[in-house]
Amino acid sequence: MSVSSDSVPQPFALRFARPLPAQLAIKPYTYDADAQLNRYSSGLPVASCPKGMRALGTTVSTAGSKTHFDD
Repeated sequence: MSVSSDSVPQPFALRFARPLPAQLAIKPYTYDADAQLNRYSSGLPVASCPKGMRALGTTVSTAGSKTHFDD
């Protein structure tokens, strides 16, 4: 760590860390409230496509919180 007499020590890595530029996130799916799942614009459920799930990361649903008060 670098230390000066009038400042708080700063970890070495933070002197070189740079923020990543913001990325525009585009969701290729929408939430189907009737079926309680996410669907692609083609109508295919997102959960039926493992490659899509890996590429998009996680998907979210509010189904559990609407049916179980103890979540």
